[in-house]
Amino acid sequence: MFFDLVDEPRTVTQSLPFAELWRFLPVGYLFTIAIETPVLLLGLPTRITIRQRAWLGAWLTACTYPVVILVLPALFFGRSRAAYLFVAETFAPVAECALFWLAFRREKEMTTSDWLRSMIVIVIANLASFGIGEIMNANAWFGLF
Repeated sequence: MFFDLVDEPRTVTQSLPFAELWRFLPVGYLFTIAIETPVLLLGLPTRITIRQRAWLGAWLTACTYPVVILVLPALFFGRSRAAYLFVAETFAPVAECALFWLAFRREKEMTTSDWLRSMIVIVIANLASFGIGEIMNANAWFGLF
Protein backbone atom coordinates (compact mmCIF):
# COMPACT_ATOMS: atom_id res chain seq x y z
CA MET A 1 0.00 0.00 0.00
CA PHE A 2 2.82 2.42 0.89
CA PHE A 3 4.48 1.72 -2.43
CA ASP A 4 1.36 2.92 -4.24
CA LEU A 5 1.90 6.36 -2.70
CA VAL A 6 5.49 6.73 -3.91
CA ASP A 7 5.67 8.66 -7.17
CA GLU A 8 8.74 6.92 -8.59
CA PRO A 9 9.36 6.67 -12.31
CA ARG A 10 8.92 3.09 -13.43
CA THR A 11 11.94 1.63 -15.19
CA VAL A 12 12.29 -1.83 -16.59
CA THR A 13 15.03 -4.21 -15.52
CA GLN A 14 16.18 -4.91 -19.05
CA SER A 15 15.93 -3.17 -22.35
CA LEU A 16 17.39 -5.92 -24.51
CA PRO A 17 15.63 -9.04 -25.76
CA PHE A 18 16.33 -12.27 -23.96
CA ALA A 19 18.60 -13.44 -26.82
CA GLU A 20 20.81 -10.39 -26.25
CA LEU A 21 21.20 -11.36 -22.60
CA TRP A 22 22.41 -14.79 -23.72
CA ARG A 23 24.95 -13.09 -25.97
CA PHE A 24 26.05 -10.85 -23.13
CA LEU A 25 26.40 -13.75 -20.68
CA PRO A 26 29.99 -14.83 -21.59
CA VAL A 27 31.24 -11.23 -21.81
CA GLY A 28 29.68 -10.30 -18.49
CA TYR A 29 30.92 -13.50 -16.89
CA LEU A 30 34.51 -12.83 -17.95
CA PHE A 31 34.19 -9.20 -16.81
CA THR A 32 32.85 -10.32 -13.43
CA ILE A 33 35.53 -12.91 -12.75
CA ALA A 34 38.19 -10.42 -13.85
CA ILE A 35 37.05 -8.17 -11.00
CA GLU A 36 36.10 -10.73 -8.34
CA THR A 37 39.00 -13.18 -8.69
CA PRO A 38 41.74 -10.71 -7.69
CA VAL A 39 39.69 -9.73 -4.63
CA LEU A 40 39.39 -13.41 -3.66
CA LEU A 41 43.08 -14.06 -4.39
CA LEU A 42 44.14 -11.22 -2.10
CA GLY A 43 41.48 -11.46 0.57
CA LEU A 44 40.71 -15.10 1.30
CA PRO A 45 42.63 -16.74 4.16
CA THR A 46 45.98 -18.32 3.41
CA ARG A 47 44.60 -21.69 4.50
CA ILE A 48 42.90 -21.68 1.10
CA THR A 49 45.53 -22.28 -1.56
CA ILE A 50 46.12 -19.86 -4.42
CA ARG A 51 44.84 -22.50 -6.82
CA GLN A 52 41.64 -22.91 -4.80
CA ARG A 53 41.15 -19.12 -4.64
CA ALA A 54 41.54 -18.80 -8.41
CA TRP A 55 39.10 -21.69 -8.90
CA LEU A 56 36.63 -20.00 -6.55
CA GLY A 57 36.81 -16.81 -8.60
CA ALA A 58 35.55 -18.65 -11.66
CA TRP A 59 33.32 -21.25 -10.00
CA LEU A 60 31.30 -19.08 -7.61
CA THR A 61 30.46 -16.64 -10.39
CA ALA A 62 29.65 -19.49 -12.78
CA CYS A 63 27.04 -20.71 -10.31
CA THR A 64 25.31 -17.38 -9.65
CA TYR A 65 25.85 -15.27 -12.76
CA PRO A 66 23.35 -17.05 -15.04
CA VAL A 67 20.64 -16.54 -12.43
CA VAL A 68 21.48 -12.84 -12.12
CA ILE A 69 21.71 -12.25 -15.89
CA LEU A 70 19.08 -14.60 -17.31
CA VAL A 71 16.59 -15.72 -14.66
CA LEU A 72 16.06 -12.63 -12.53
CA PRO A 73 15.65 -10.19 -15.45
CA ALA A 74 12.94 -12.49 -16.81
CA LEU A 75 11.22 -12.59 -13.42
CA PHE A 76 11.46 -8.82 -12.94
CA PHE A 77 10.68 -7.80 -16.53
CA GLY A 78 8.58 -4.65 -16.52
CA ARG A 79 9.23 -4.00 -12.85
CA SER A 80 11.46 -1.58 -11.05
CA ARG A 81 15.18 -1.88 -11.78
CA ALA A 82 15.81 -1.11 -8.10
CA ALA A 83 13.82 -4.17 -7.06
CA TYR A 84 15.72 -6.34 -9.54
CA LEU A 85 19.08 -4.99 -8.33
CA PHE A 86 18.13 -5.51 -4.69
CA VAL A 87 17.22 -9.16 -5.28
CA ALA A 88 20.09 -9.90 -7.66
CA GLU A 89 22.76 -8.24 -5.55
CA THR A 90 21.50 -9.93 -2.41
CA PHE A 91 21.16 -13.33 -4.06
CA ALA A 92 24.68 -13.43 -5.54
CA PRO A 93 26.78 -12.97 -2.37
CA VAL A 94 24.44 -15.03 -0.19
CA ALA A 95 24.47 -17.92 -2.67
CA GLU A 96 28.24 -17.65 -3.14
CA CYS A 97 28.82 -17.69 0.63
CA ALA A 98 26.63 -20.79 0.89
CA LEU A 99 28.51 -22.48 -1.97
CA PHE A 100 31.83 -21.56 -0.36
CA TRP A 101 30.68 -23.09 2.91
CA LEU A 102 29.54 -26.26 1.13
CA ALA A 103 32.89 -26.56 -0.63
CA PHE A 104 35.04 -26.01 2.47
CA ARG A 105 32.87 -27.17 5.36
CA ARG A 106 35.06 -30.20 6.01
CA GLU A 107 38.23 -28.10 6.33
CA LYS A 108 39.23 -28.75 9.93
CA GLU A 109 41.86 -25.99 9.93
CA MET A 110 39.41 -23.18 9.14
CA THR A 111 38.86 -21.06 12.24
CA THR A 112 35.82 -18.93 12.96
CA SER A 113 37.79 -15.85 11.92
CA ASP A 114 38.78 -17.61 8.66
CA TRP A 115 35.12 -18.28 7.92
CA LEU A 116 34.08 -14.73 8.78
CA ARG A 117 36.91 -13.27 6.71
CA SER A 118 35.98 -15.49 3.76
CA MET A 119 32.34 -14.44 3.83
CA ILE A 120 33.27 -10.74 4.06
CA VAL A 121 35.72 -11.07 1.16
CA ILE A 122 33.07 -12.79 -0.99
CA VAL A 123 30.64 -9.94 -0.28
CA ILE A 124 33.34 -7.34 -1.07
CA ALA A 125 34.16 -9.11 -4.35
CA ASN A 126 30.48 -9.00 -5.33
CA LEU A 127 30.17 -5.35 -4.35
CA ALA A 128 33.26 -4.53 -6.41
CA SER A 129 31.91 -6.18 -9.55
CA PHE A 130 28.49 -4.63 -9.00
CA GLY A 131 29.96 -1.15 -8.48
CA ILE A 132 32.27 -1.29 -11.49
CA GLY A 133 29.47 -2.77 -13.58
CA GLU A 134 27.16 0.08 -12.58
CA ILE A 135 29.80 2.64 -13.51
CA MET A 136 30.22 0.98 -16.90
CA ASN A 137 26.46 0.75 -17.31
CA ALA A 138 26.01 4.44 -16.43
CA ASN A 139 28.43 5.26 -19.23
CA ALA A 140 26.57 2.94 -21.64
CA TRP A 141 29.62 0.70 -22.06
CA PHE A 142 27.48 -2.42 -21.83
CA GLY A 143 24.25 -1.09 -23.27
CA LEU A 144 22.09 -3.33 -21.08
CA PHE A 145 19.83 -0.89 -19.24
